Amino acid sequence: MAAAQAESAEESFTIAATAATALAIARPRTLKSGNTFVVLDLFGDAQWHAATAEGLFHEDTRYLSRIALRINGERPLLLSSMVSEDNALLSIDLTNPDFGQRGQLQMMRDTVHLQRSFVCGDGVLHQRLTLRNFGAEPIEFELHLEQAADFADLFEVRGMHRPERGTLLPPETLPDGVLLGYRGLDGVTRRSRLSFAPPPDEAQGTEVRYRLRLAPAEERVIDIACRCEREGAPPPRDLGLDGWLATHQEWTARRRDEVVDIYTANESFNDWINRSRADLDMLATRAPEGPFPYAGIPWFSTAFGRDSLITALQCLWLDPTLASAVLRYLAARQATRLDPALDAEPGKILHETRKGEMAALGEVPFGLYYGSVDATPLFVVLLDAYHARTGDLALVRALWPNVEAALGWMECHGDPDGDGFLTYDRRASNGLLNQGWKDSHDAVFHADGRLAEAPIALAEVQAYAYGAWNGAARLARLLGDAPRAGALERRAARLRERFEARFWCEELGLYALAIDGSGQPCRVRASNGGHTLLTGIAGPERAARMAATMLEPSFFCGWGVRTVAEGESRYNPMSYHNGSVWPHDNGLIAMGLARYGLHGPMLRLLGGMFDSAIWTEAKRLPELFCGFPRRPGEGPTAYPVACLPQAWASATAFAALGAMLGIGFRPEARQIRFERSVLPQWLEWVRLKNLRLGDASVDVLLRRFHPSGVSVSVLRREGDVEVAVIT
Repeated sequence: MAAAQAESAEESFTIAATAATALAIARPRTLKSGNTFVVLDLFGDAQWHAATAEGLFHEDTRYLSRIALRINGERPLLLSSMVSEDNALLSIDLTNPDFGQRGQLQMMRDTVHLQRSFVCGDGVLHQRLTLRNFGAEPIEFELHLEQAADFADLFEVRGMHRPERGTLLPPETLPDGVLLGYRGLDGVTRRSRLSFAPPPDEAQGTEVRYRLRLAPAEERVIDIACRCEREGAPPPRDLGLDGWLATHQEWTARRRDEVVDIYTANESFNDWINRSRADLDMLATRAPEGPFPYAGIPWFSTAFGRDSLITALQCLWLDPTLASAVLRYLAARQATRLDPALDAEPGKILHETRKGEMAALGEVPFGLYYGSVDATPLFVVLLDAYHARTGDLALVRALWPNVEAALGWMECHGDPDGDGFLTYDRRASNGLLNQGWKDSHDAVFHADGRLAEAPIALAEVQAYAYGAWNGAARLARLLGDAPRAGALERRAARLRERFEARFWCEELGLYALAIDGSGQPCRVRASNGGHTLLTGIAGPERAARMAATMLEPSFFCGWGVRTVAEGESRYNPMSYHNGSVWPHDNGLIAMGLARYGLHGPMLRLLGGMFDSAIWTEAKRLPELFCGFPRRPGEGPTAYPVACLPQAWASATAFAALGAMLGIGFRPEARQIRFERSVLPQWLEWVRLKNLRLGDASVDVLLRRFHPSGVSVSVLRREGDVEVAVIT
């Protein structure tokens, strides 16, 4: 993700320290629907204390920047605050403090119960206030509600300074509410239409008041809606709170029927799986191509190429429909022309899309931006893996022109000097300096701390390219083009030979982080080398050596493999990419370890990830956390501005389980395979229901019967499918 730019422009793309601190303290509550999400504090307010990334956002613009509720001028007392397991409803229970005047107690605390219920729809936020008097006497009080909208672009919220902004329009009073507006520099008017039912007793600008009198046991309900309107776009569909809640629940139920249902002997592991499933369902945005996983909230609630491809790959065994949607979506937006301002080149797969004012004006390049060196080979890798999972040759045929275009980019623009390695060197003046998954300005460096100079060839990108050449060869053979398949296989073999010769660093026990523009390897112990296990480019002996290296204390902090090992020149456990721990990074390494049969290191790594999930609130793994060594009786140290939830962090749970169970598919043989399955001590058995292959499905139970053995029992079989166990 775009954490930072070139050092000279770093302030433009990093996240402001004030927002970081406030977001960490707030422990926010998040809901999302389509292109809309809301981030609130535990009370259901936004930006009560300080500037932070709270509020209602739609299409990269903040439509509500402040939400505040008071009873008789004071903030209510918090009883509880929780998001439902399916991420559909935020429910907050509040009560009143003591109220009095001149030493006389007029209302005792805990007399009024106030429940705030929030549901997010696509383009709309609904809030329902339910108030009840639990006292023995009638009570009178005032309810004060404040809503404000700054219409800040998301990059402004992150801390980017704009020398000029558009014009905030005066609030307009409506019969049932208020209309807030903003005329942007892009010439587009955006409005927040607030409605209240019943109408308030008093409305002034952005504030409304209700004067309430409740008899004992009397209940009052107030419904509030905010609709996000943009000039030139149709108004958002509004189903009401109950309608949107039902829509969310129907979507969740439908998704549950489409994917594997997982239940295990470990309830904490079940909680991790269930939360990860719900977060993926929330982030999966309904596009014409199918459910597309947006990257994360709050900073990256949009379509990213690399993130979506890796997310789909991690949970491919569980949910191939996600991969199909990602492939179709990205193919439809593949670059067809050269555009240096967008880092676009023919055949390249996009990096990021944005719909806000700053993207429309070119103040940030991310409207439709292609500054990613790895998304293009990963596109081919995913299509090959998707076919191996499903046997869907129709999609392969439909996307083969896109594969050929991607391979053309890899041969030409991705490898301008023809040495066989994919490299990057940005063309857009305000684009990303580093264009692998570690895209901070200082993430690629030499052992002495010097930043690598472009063009840069990253270790993991060569592994993805190796997977893409081989995967495309398999697909070409399926389509009857044996000569093309042979040429692609030879290209993959040449790449592997050159990679082993140029990247391996014997003294590190690892592949170099990268090779820079002068041909010098970056001899740094970084997790990038672990990704080489994913596609098989690493030799078996070197794979085992890397596994041992990555589990040394300087590398494996107890929670996971660090992005950079302790002792390296730029190591900092609090940095974004130079010493932190990223769940998806560890998930991909675990998948690679399973490929090489390195089960001991894999289980140790996945045990750290599971323990991390246990310590996090709601068993939700964040985008990343700090890489400090594990301390007895304490959880991992949070990274203040990590996205929560984050799609590829959520998908890590399924990458982990798939790696342990060794799940594979042979669609041509109608066979589901469990190859060298292993279960750790903390997971005695796993039951999978509705594991599908085409129109057939099975329920299976896997049980650990001794430290290195797992039995597989078929509980139900429907259709023509065989379950094979390979030991």
